[in-house]
Order: sequence, then C-alpha cells, then structure tokens
Amino acid sequence: MLCIAAITTFMACNDDDATPDSPKVTAPEAAQALIGEPIDFTFPVTIPGGYKSSAVTVTGGTATASLTSEPAVGATSGDVVVTFSSAVQQLVTIKLDVTDNNNKTTQASAAVSVANTLRVSTNITTNTTWKTGNIYVLGTRVTVLTGITLTIEPGVVVKGEAGTGANATSLLVARGGKLMAMGTAASPIIFTSVADELQPGQIASPNLEPTVNGLWGGIIILGKARISASNSGAQLTEVQIEGIPTSDPNGLYGGSDDADNSGSISYVSIRHGGSLIGAGNEINGLTLGGVGTGTVINHIEVVANQDDGIEFFGGTVNVSNVVIWNSYDDALDTDQAYNGNVNNFIIVTPNTGSGFELDGPEGTYINTTKRNHKFSNGTVYAGANIADLIDFDANSNVEMENIYFYGFGNATKVTEYTLMVGFAGSTSSVANFQHTLTGATDPTASVVFAGIPAGQLSAVAVNANTVGANAGVFGWTWARTSGALTAIGL
Repeated sequence: MLCIAAITTFMACNDDDATPDSPKVTAPEAAQALIGEPIDFTFPVTIPGGYKSSAVTVTGGTATASLTSEPAVGATSGDVVVTFSSAVQQLVTIKLDVTDNNNKTTQASAAVSVANTLRVSTNITTNTTWKTGNIYVLGTRVTVLTGITLTIEPGVVVKGEAGTGANATSLLVARGGKLMAMGTAASPIIFTSVADELQPGQIASPNLEPTVNGLWGGIIILGKARISASNSGAQLTEVQIEGIPTSDPNGLYGGSDDADNSGSISYVSIRHGGSLIGAGNEINGLTLGGVGTGTVINHIEVVANQDDGIEFFGGTVNVSNVVIWNSYDDALDTDQAYNGNVNNFIIVTPNTGSGFELDGPEGTYINTTKRNHKFSNGTVYAGANIADLIDFDANSNVEMENIYFYGFGNATKVTEYTLMVGFAGSTSSVANFQHTLTGATDPTASVVFAGIPAGQLSAVAVNANTVGANAGVFGWTWARTSGALTAIGL
C-alpha cells in the first residue's frame, strides 16, 4: 500500500512539472513601405506560459525597427506592434522573437519592400499625410471623406492609373473634407499619369509631350457654398457633381455656407487628365463644386486636360495665379452662378473649345451681395485651334477686365455676347480689353470681338499691352520651364 501511494505521488509531481506550449506568433503579410515614412506592423501573439519579452531585428538591409507596444508581463495573448522605417529603397525582413516566462522563444518574420511609390486604392478615412519625395498612385477614385484632412507635402508626385467611366481615377474631396496641398515654387506638387516617368524633383516630363491628354481623371473638390441649380423647374440647393455616379453620396455639392473651407491648394500642377466618363463627358483638370471663400486656391497649372482646365459650379472661392496650357475643351468654365474672383491668369493655346465658357444661374438663386463673378488681369494666347474666344450665354453673370488677347487663328471669335440685364437682374460687362491682330488673313476686331463695346477695345502692337497677367509668378510651372511662355512673349 505504501508503494502504491508513493507511485501515485510521483506521477502527480510529473504533471505539476509540465510546461505550457511555446508562444505562437502570427506574422503580418508582406507589405510595402515608403522611404522615410514610418509604418506599424502588428504581430498577434498567444503565450500560454505568460508573456515575458520581445526583441525585433531587421535583416537584409539597413532600417530601424522598434517595439511600439506589447502585452503586459504574464499576459497569455495580445499584440506586439513594431514601428519600422527605412531611409533607402530596399527589400528587408522584420524578425520578431517572443519569449514567455519559461524562456521559450518563438520567431516570426514579415517581408517589407521599401520604395518611393505607394498605390492608394481606398478612400482616405483618417487624417493622412503624403510625404515629400514620394510618389502616390491613384488606383481608383480616391475620396477624402467628410471630416478628414489629406495633407500633401511639397514635392510629392501623384499619378493616376488609366481608366474610363466608373473606373476613371481621380482625387475627390467630399463636402466637409479638406485637401491641404501646399507646394512651393521650388518644390511644387504634381498630379500626372502613371504613363509619365516623372520623378520627385523634376518639373518637365521626361517622356510625355504637353499635348498628351485623357490618361487619367483629375481633382474634384466639393463644398457647402450656395449654387444655382434646378431640375425640371424644381430648385435645388445640392446636386451630384458630373463624373461621379449618383450611387456615391460623396459626389454631392452645394449648401448654404458661402464661407465653407475645403482646404488650401498652392503650387500644384495638374497634367494629362480628363479621362472619358461617358459619351462627350470627361473630367476637368480641377473641378470646384460649391467651394467656399474659406478655401485658398492659388498658383495652379493645368496642362493638356481633355476637358476643361478649371470648371466652377457655383460657390464663392477666389482663385489667383493660374496658367491653363493646351486644354482640349474650355480653359476656364463657370456655371450655376459662380460668385468668386479669378485674378492673374494665362490661357495658352486652347484646343477645340473656348478660352472661356461663362454660363449663368440654372435656378432662381442669385447671390444678392455679389451678383457677378469676375475675371481680371489675364493674358490669352488663342492659338490656331480654339473654337471660340469667349462663350457667353443669355444669363451669364460675369465681369471681365484688363485682359490681353493675341495669337489668333482665323476662325476665332466671341460668341453669343450681349451686354444686357440677364437672369434675375444679373449683368455681364467687360472693361479694358486689349488685342493684337497681326496676320494679313486675321479677321478684323469687329468680327473677333463682335458685340463687345468698341469703347472697351484697344488695338496694340504684339506684346505692347499695358493690361494682362503678371507672367513673372509662373516661373515654377512646366509651361515656363519648357519655354512655351517665352515663345509667345511672356
């Protein structure tokens, strides 16, 4: 009996000495990281023996990795978060060793490809910064959601993949979202196509001509300022922006806040856009729908867009220092009782469309404080392929002053201009136009500027104008560095 009892006691002691299983560590999937931009990797862990410690190393290259968070000592499960950063392009492996209280260790590894390019294919749902020196590729329509801010640092290059219709790539800022894209003259932000071999730090494309268009979509910014819209007589305070399916509520713009703030956009060049979204319908280089005066937009270049350079749908935002080069519809287009100012602009060789298409209210709403929008201090080099110089309609609500026109083709003309009281008492007017008609076959001023009051027209020798844009602020643009502005005397 004593012997049996001893055996039983011995077996029980063996059970007490059995140690728990080794830690189990799940490695994250292989990932892409941007040069110089920290990224977190989460390793879920199960530790039957109780958590003791972790150690992280990087193999295959030079990079930094450190523990950001880990389970409490003694915990049997949790996450180990590792923050990783690399200053150079490389392929490396993050190795994590997890040790339990019994000194059992398990290792897991995650591969990381470090480059200066990141593909973005989901909406921006948290405040996000795109870093200087990197390229961000739009793989779809990417939306900055309401309440969210996307910050783009100087020198960033954003490239849109090819796509048409519902697959057209674009950057959309929804109402209540903000885009803080503030480049500098020395380091502008450039939006272009994935077909463009441009790298950060370059201004001119190394492989695309400044006439190549329709390769991706464009930038669409939507706000809460008032618009004048209607549908079958019904007055609308908000509508869906063209190019965005009605199934996407992020495409709505308009409201009642004329001081609405959608962010700040400065020293931004937008190139090779305007992909087809429907029959006869393309995306503008920059679309502004119901954007308010709280938004800052200046120093903008649009190059070779298949549709308009910039189109305004209502709103009150002011824009300055703009160059539109090789647009393939209208250079500057206004609709739905836009009530802001555009100051200091250059239009160079529009193709197939107009220099300006200036439509008025579509509904009954008119801004009673400031009825007209205004274009002032501009230079227009019309080129041979422009269809119309200025396209007014019967209720255009616009004032235009101090604009110089030259470089005409034979068919260039103003269309549908009438100096008259328009929709709901709104008036259009022009003041201090100067022009140069030099060729023997050029049409006369009375043909080119038919309907414009003769007292507001002055003929000058080429580049002897005393009105027009201050071209000195465009030194940062592709149009300037390519010599296109110099070639036309600017």
